Amino acid sequence: MRDEKKRACPVCGKPTLRSSRGRPPIYCSRSCQARAYRRRRQPLPAPGTPPAPRPTDVRARQRRRIAEAVWRIAAEQGLDAASMRRIAAEARVSLRVVQYHFDSKHALMVDALRLLHEENERLAQERIPYDMTEPCALLRAVLDEFLPLDEQRAFALRVFTAYYARSLTDPVLAEVFLTAEQPLERLVADIIGVGEAAGSTAPGIDRVREADLLVSGAVGLGLDVLHGRRSLADVRTVLEYHLGRIFPDTAGAPGRNPAVTAHTSTAANTTVAANHERCS
Repeated sequence: MRDEKKRACPVCGKPTLRSSRGRPPIYCSRSCQARAYRRRRQPLPAPGTPPAPRPTDVRARQRRRIAEAVWRIAAEQGLDAASMRRIAAEARVSLRVVQYHFDSKHALMVDALRLLHEENERLAQERIPYDMTEPCALLRAVLDEFLPLDEQRAFALRVFTAYYARSLTDPVLAEVFLTAEQPLERLVADIIGVGEAAGSTAPGIDRVREADLLVSGAVGLGLDVLHGRRSLADVRTVLEYHLGRIFPDTAGAPGRNPAVTAHTSTAANTTVAANHERCS
């Protein structure tokens, strides 16, 4: 007797239909047969050829490309100029591609802001060393991220400014733009707290209030530089003045503070790194 057991299609894995006569079918349908034929026709990749990108990778790259178009429009013309057609043209894709990835313009605006936060977080982690043996120097590096010191930071600051104006009337954007937990202020307060525990800060300071003042002041001073109201040298002088109030013995000094022990440094590194991860 002929074997009546069902076979699995090598293309999709579905069981093939039983045949009343002739040889048993290999594929479950003509479409799977055609797919198998096309696969056999494709040439094998040369040795060392990188694998083709997965659909998920291609999709992520397209979404990133569209988000970057939103950033450029926001930085140069403001968010009001960011229509779906304008974004598609800036990204050099069709309008249908933009609509495929994003259900609405608002969803695109929100996602582009999240991606910008992630990008800034990644770059900041590369630039800022977690060296808590010198909390004043680390704090100075954190504050530098609010200043337009290079083209990338100046560009990001312009985009955030455009988003800030829109977030005043858009609760969803406001939730992404300004988190209620204030992670940046907590990060700065933790750094000051490490110096306070090591005895390198001025007596009687309130690290939480000082953190609020430093973050808000650095953001405002960065905008002044962007507008040309202040020079970068003037802004650095202002920030050094406030750092000198908090760290009277270490601000502006390149040397290492011997009062900070290795134990304090290790514990602080863990705390600051954890808070920095929550800033995105």
